Amino acid sequence: MYYSQVLLRQPGLWTCLSKRLPPLTVHRTRSYHAASILPSLVSPSSPDFQARAKAMDQVVADLDEKLAAAREGGGTKAAERMRSKGKKLPRERLALLLDPHSPFLELSPLAAHEVYPGEFLPGAGIITGIGRISGRECVVVVNDATVKGGSYYPLTVKKHLRAQEIAREHGLPCVYVVESGGAALPHQANVFPDKEHFGRIFYNMAQMSALGIPQIAIVHGISVAGGAYVPAMADENIIVREQGRIFLAGPPLVKAATGEDVDEETLGGGLMHSSESGVTDHLARDDEHAIAIARGIVSDLGYAGGREVAPSVVPEDPLYSAAELHGIVGTDLRQQFDIREVIARVVDGSRFREFKKEYGQTIVTGFAHVHGFPVGIIANNGILFSPSALKATHFIQLCSQRQIPLLFLVNVTGYMVGSKAEKGGIAKDGAKMVRAVACVDVPKLTVIVGGSFGAGNYGMAGRAYSPRFLWMWPNAKVSVMGSGQLSQVMQSVSRDPSQHASLKAEIEAQSSSLFATARLWDDGIIKPTETRDVVGLGLALAARQRGCTRLSHPSGLSGVTWDGEGRGFGVYRM
Repeated sequence: MYYSQVLLRQPGLWTCLSKRLPPLTVHRTRSYHAASILPSLVSPSSPDFQARAKAMDQVVADLDEKLAAAREGGGTKAAERMRSKGKKLPRERLALLLDPHSPFLELSPLAAHEVYPGEFLPGAGIITGIGRISGRECVVVVNDATVKGGSYYPLTVKKHLRAQEIAREHGLPCVYVVESGGAALPHQANVFPDKEHFGRIFYNMAQMSALGIPQIAIVHGISVAGGAYVPAMADENIIVREQGRIFLAGPPLVKAATGEDVDEETLGGGLMHSSESGVTDHLARDDEHAIAIARGIVSDLGYAGGREVAPSVVPEDPLYSAAELHGIVGTDLRQQFDIREVIARVVDGSRFREFKKEYGQTIVTGFAHVHGFPVGIIANNGILFSPSALKATHFIQLCSQRQIPLLFLVNVTGYMVGSKAEKGGIAKDGAKMVRAVACVDVPKLTVIVGGSFGAGNYGMAGRAYSPRFLWMWPNAKVSVMGSGQLSQVMQSVSRDPSQHASLKAEIEAQSSSLFATARLWDDGIIKPTETRDVVGLGLALAARQRGCTRLSHPSGLSGVTWDGEGRGFGVYRM
């Protein structure tokens, strides 16, 4: 991407290392200086700031610890078994595949965390993300054979499908690094038959190939049963000699079905598939050779899938330190903070042209740039009243008309309730905002920096409203309502205090960012200090020019293109 300040860092999230890459050359001027510089009233020496910072430091440290554990995959013994067979580990393959010192954004690295009782499934047994290969941004899907042999659990499938959805929306080539035993049989009822189950992976591959989005597979190990269709459905594929295996049924099942005795290499080895069946296109000596071939394939893709677009203006660092976000926000969602302090540490030059500042003041709207890319920002500064909802709706329409992507910075308890609010039309005004978010024809990016509760989750582009990306800070919470509110509601319908306490504790646990990311309700938990760079990557992907006219063909794949034609907003209830 067009970043002069960000580098690959294990496990793949952004970090700011400005002296390591050459500066970006952009032939455009800083045309947005009419925007005001946001003032900051933060006092890092104040007790309140320090208390909030300490609390946020603790949850970030906990996040680091969990990410480090997830990066270990199936553990030391599983890694040693792979190495004893002359294989590279999954993350070693990934590092070889990506351009050195290039940005890589890993998706949902904590997927499946503590979801399957008694089973250790770090990252859901699969590594997915967006990275640069031979100068091209690609979606990469890497089976982690150190985790249950790379087999597919329900959340493995969900994570794989999410990566394909991102590839489809942005026209990104897909590279699949394959070593998988297929579906996890004990979970087959939740993996195999339904619309969003295993078969959808191959459906997506076929659809994306038809749309001109390249599909490339590298077979490093076993690729059996349904897994055999990943290389078979790819446009071009590679297999490692005497290591990769592709077959619909392994030797034991072949023996049971036909009585034939056959070894794995004869049945589905690389030499056979490359010289006899024609299932594979390239035969590699080892993992490194296979990856080198894949990089060569990507370098020959031309304009298939699309091209990068340079930032519209020269990027500028914010005037204030992102490290101060810890002390500004903290972890107690009951404590208020001015969302402009967050905006000032995310946008270029801390410049923000605010829209309708004096109206509907519990929501902040305005225009800015992030890493040189234009963006319209919608950010919460309190509960949503009717004026706030109307203001957001107006702003969304403006961004739709001007084809400016939207960034939602979320910290919302919901829409206002009570007789006054109902008489004032909060239901219809809130519905206007929800309708606008649902129907707007520009890319949406969502970062939950605090709470995302009730219908406020919908109005602020929650997961159900198909943002291109949705990230959460480690302090964030998502729930139908706050645990305190829920407890009060329960007291009105039940007289059992023990039930109140247990339900409150249960909802509190289920609303955490860790609970959400484990189930892929987001695209990963990010540190507050990474927000600017992660959002910048999302905006750069959204700005890509489509290189293939077939992408605008009505294929049934909603959201494939962002062509600015618009579908309208339907009927607003006035």
